Amino acid sequence: MTDLAQLVSQLLDGRAPRILYEVDLRPVSGSRFQPTGFPDLGAALFKDPKTGGDRLLVESPQAMANRLERVCWDDAKNDLVAPLAGLPYVAVEGDVSTTSVLEAHRLNSPYVLADKGFEAAFKDHAGLGEGTVDRPKFAAALLRFDPGSLVHGAFMSLIKPGTARLERMLSSFIEAEQVEVVASGGVKVDRNDASGRDAGGSAEGFGNVPYHRNEYTAGRIFGSFSIDIAGIR
Repeated sequence: MTDLAQLVSQLLDGRAPRILYEVDLRPVSGSRFQPTGFPDLGAALFKDPKTGGDRLLVESPQAMANRLERVCWDDAKNDLVAPLAGLPYVAVEGDVSTTSVLEAHRLNSPYVLADKGFEAAFKDHAGLGEGTVDRPKFAAALLRFDPGSLVHGAFMSLIKPGTARLERMLSSFIEAEQVEVVASGGVKVDRNDASGRDAGGSAEGFGNVPYHRNEYTAGRIFGSFSIDIAGIR
């Protein structure tokens, strides 16, 4: 048995409910970075409950789930990366070409479930119908068709009864502390007509269009990762 296999075996046989990792990060270039933004909210700034200083949510758990899946995919081969070769996933072909690995909601993608044959097969293996969801059977179906949906969570709201849900086995986020705003901006220059009035104005894309942008610096940026050992058991 390899060292990794021994470690996994010891963890699954033990009593620890989860494994927590915290990893310090830094921008690839310079010191500025742009965090996740939310419509009508902007950046997710909040006060540190211990120090009272400004903290920032750089990447949310749902965004990190998509990013962690993205590194599993080889765009050049249009398939999983070599270390994951052979793992099952659902591919959609036709007018729309996509996979459950690339879809934001994984198996609950409307493109995946447009195939009624697949929907029926999934419902059969997951035991979905009227009444309470059989979680072990539902988890087994996720593992059969797309392990990524088991790792990163699934909510099959598009399949009746619409309540089949399994939380993430791997959850993560990125935060920054001691943050400062870097306010900057620029302008899209129209070298033919700075005002753009003669051609319809900025609403039509004409004229000089100034814009502003907020980036951030931080004393520390870190990623937090939680593996739900109790859930895996």
